[in-house]
Amino acid sequence: MKGVFISLEGIEGTGKSTQSRLLASALRALGRPVTETAEPGGTPISLRIREILLSTDSLGMIPLTELLLYNAARVQHIEEVIAPALTRGEIVITDRFSDSTVAYQGYGRDIDLKLIDSLDAVSTNRLRPDLTVLLDLDAETGLRRNKEINKDDRLEREDISFHEKVRRGFISIAAKESDRVRIIDCSEGIGEVHKKIVAMVTDFLGSHAS
Repeated sequence: MKGVFISLEGIEGTGKSTQSRLLASALRALGRPVTETAEPGGTPISLRIREILLSTDSLGMIPLTELLLYNAARVQHIEEVIAPALTRGEIVITDRFSDSTVAYQGYGRDIDLKLIDSLDAVSTNRLRPDLTVLLDLDAETGLRRNKEINKDDRLEREDISFHEKVRRGFISIAAKESDRVRIIDCSEGIGEVHKKIVAMVTDFLGSHAS
């Protein structure tokens, strides 16, 4: 694979979807070929799995079922979208990847991290983003932001302690893999956060090319 794989991660309400779109537009304006995608999703099958995962009709879903469904969606996503785009030499920007599984199902749901890692080895064949931008924000502010835009899904209905555990999970991942995962405070406005992300990514691409 000769492209560049970039993921945006973070808890609910950090603006990942917005920042992914803005980053993709900025890189295209620089003449770079970009594939923009998101998890769970990216393919028709993965989107159907997403509907099950996020539906408020699925409140009774047990954590292991959730873990397996996220991995199933990811297998399809890699095969149909990510791997072909990287082979074409494109920059792939995804809103979430396997770090979300570690943070949400591992730290948030308390599923054994070794089990998650074993499933990840099968699902991704150890594919990792070249760069992960972790948008960091306190859980209370993130949930309030989503409430203000009337976002409501199964994960949004978890109590704040769950989201705080997820945030700690992301911070832990960043501490362990500081070469790959870079943290950006997203408490500021959309424009300011976008500038920071573009600066970080363009600097990374410059060093990656050399």
